[in-house]
Amino acid sequence: MIEGEGQIIKALSGFYYVYSGGEIYQTRARGNFRKRNITPLVGDFVAFESTSATDGYILDVLPRKNELIRPPVANVDQGVVVTSCVDPAFSYNLLDRFLVTLSYNHISPIIYLTKMDLLDDDKLEEMAGVRRAYEKIGYPVLFSSQFEKDRLTSFFADQVTVFMGQSGAGKSTLLNRLSPDLELAVGEISEALGRGRHTTRHVELLPLFGGWVADTPGFSSIEFLAIEAADLSKQFPEFVNASAYCKFRECRHRHEPQCEVKKRVADGQILESRYTNYLQFLDEIENRKPMYRKNN
Repeated sequence: MIEGEGQIIKALSGFYYVYSGGEIYQTRARGNFRKRNITPLVGDFVAFESTSATDGYILDVLPRKNELIRPPVANVDQGVVVTSCVDPAFSYNLLDRFLVTLSYNHISPIIYLTKMDLLDDDKLEEMAGVRRAYEKIGYPVLFSSQFEKDRLTSFFADQVTVFMGQSGAGKSTLLNRLSPDLELAVGEISEALGRGRHTTRHVELLPLFGGWVADTPGFSSIEFLAIEAADLSKQFPEFVNASAYCKFRECRHRHEPQCEVKKRVADGQILESRYTNYLQFLDEIENRKPMYRKNN
C-alpha cells in the first residue's frame, strides 16, 4: 500500500491520474466526495492511497489557491491568453474578458498573438499598437511571427500554466511548436461557423520546460459568474493606478464627477476600448441572474 500526496495531472472517464514522486497513479475519488460536494480538479493537490499504479483512491483534496470553471483546473500560476489576429478576428473584448478572469483568480497573464503571417501591413501595424498598449499596462505580449519560443518558455519553470483563448486561435498548434512530440490534435476552422472546433477533449497537465502546462478546450465567450461589481475595476491595473486620484474612494468610473479614469480615457492615457469593455462587463455583472445552489 502506498500513501502520500500528489497532484492530479489528468482527469478522464472517472479516473484521476496523480503525479507523485516521479510516478503516475490511476485513482478514483472516494464515494463520500459526492456527499461532501467535492469534485477533484486537474491541478488539485491530493492525499491518496494506492495498491498499484492502476488501483488507488483519492482520500482528500487539499486547499486550493484558485480554480477556474472554464477550463476546470485548479492551482494555476499563470495563463497564456492565445489570441488570434484573424480567422477568428482579433477581439479587444474577448482579450479583456480573459485578462479580467485571470486577474480575479490571481493568475499572472501572458498575451500571445497568433496568425501574424496572415496579416497585411496595415493590420500588422494595428497589432503592433495592441502590443505597445498592453505592454504599457504591464502585460507581457508576444508575437507568433517572431515565435519568441525562448521568451515564452522562460515563464514556465516551476509554474502551472494554462493556455486559454477562443476556439481556433491556435493553442494546440502553439503547443505543438513548443514541443513537437506532444502531437496534440489540431483542428480546422469551421468556415460555416467562423470559429474553431473543440479539438481538446479534456484538461491535462503536460510536463514542459521545467513546469506543467495545461492544454484546455477553447471557447469563444466568458461569463463573469463570481466577480462582484465592486471588484471589477480592481482587475484593470491602469484603473487601479488612476483611481487614487478619483474624487470618490469607491468610484465606479461611470457617472461619478471628477473621475480620474474617465479623464485619462479622454486624454488617451487609457485605451478607450478597455474602458468601453469595462462598462459592458459592469452592466453584465450588475444584471446577471442570481445563482441558486441546492442544499445538500
